[in-house]
Amino acid sequence: MAPTSPTALLELQDVSFGYGERRILDGVTLTVPRGKVTALMGASGGGKTTVLRLIGGQIRAQGGSIWLHGADPAQAPIDINTLDTRALYAARRRMGMLFQFGALFTDLSVFDNVAFPLREHTQLPEALVRDIVLMKLNAVGLRGARDLMPSEVSGGMARRVALARAIALDPELVMYDEPFAGLDPISLGTAARLIRQLNDTMGLTSIVVSHDLEETFHIADQVIVLANGKIAAQGTPQEVRESLDPLVHQFVNALPEGPVRFHYPALAVDADFSAEALR
Repeated sequence: MAPTSPTALLELQDVSFGYGERRILDGVTLTVPRGKVTALMGASGGGKTTVLRLIGGQIRAQGGSIWLHGADPAQAPIDINTLDTRALYAARRRMGMLFQFGALFTDLSVFDNVAFPLREHTQLPEALVRDIVLMKLNAVGLRGARDLMPSEVSGGMARRVALARAIALDPELVMYDEPFAGLDPISLGTAARLIRQLNDTMGLTSIVVSHDLEETFHIADQVIVLANGKIAAQGTPQEVRESLDPLVHQFVNALPEGPVRFHYPALAVDADFSAEALR
C-alpha cells in the first residue's frame, strides 16, 4: 500500500511484529506529522520501544510498511522494511536516537561522545567538528562541561549530553526512548523543555516514548496510546484525556483497577488455600 499523508515524515501502515506466538504489534497504522512532537504511550510491554526499533531498522516488521518521506515532500518515500544495508544506513543518517539513560560511551569525554557520530559518518575537518560539537553542547547548556567524563556528570546532564549527540548530524527525525526515566523534577522539566525547544527551533520531527504523563502531555502535539498490539487512542493530549476507552481511562488517570488488573490471573482464593490444593 502506498503512503497516504503528504504532511507526514513517517507512516506505519498495517505493521505487525511478534516473537513466536506472542504478537507485540498487530496491524498498527499511524502517522507521524512533519515538524511535530508525537508521544507514544501505554503500559509496559505495549510495543512502544518496538516501534522505535522498527523505524530504525534494528528489527524488520513481519507485515506492513514503514514509509519514510523525503526531506523534500516531492521526493518519493522509502519503505524502511525493504531497504538493503547500504540504503538503511543512509536512512539512519536522517535519524537521531536518545537511548534510555543516555547510553554514553563511558571511556570518552563529553566532547568526544558528541563528536563520535560526526567522526564516524562524515569527513569533516577536526576544526569544523569542534565548532559543531560546541554549538550542540551550547544548545543543551553544557558547553562548559565538554572536558568532563560521563562518570563526572549527573544523570540529568548525561541525558543532555546524549541529546546533543543525537542532534549532532542535524537529523530530520529524533526518537527518544524514555528520556525522563530516573530524573529529578528539575532535570525532568529541563529535558522536556529542551525536547520541545529543539524540535521547534531546528525544525525537527520528534517521537517520544514515555510513561511520564504530565510532562509528555505538556510538550506533545499528538499522543498515541498502544495497548494489546493495537492503537487504543490517538489525538491531541486533551482528546486522549477525554477518551472513553476503559484502558486509556485507566492509564491517564493512573487507576489501580481496570482492564489492566492488579492481580495476576489465579485460582479462586478459597480453592488455592484449601487443603485439597496443598496435597
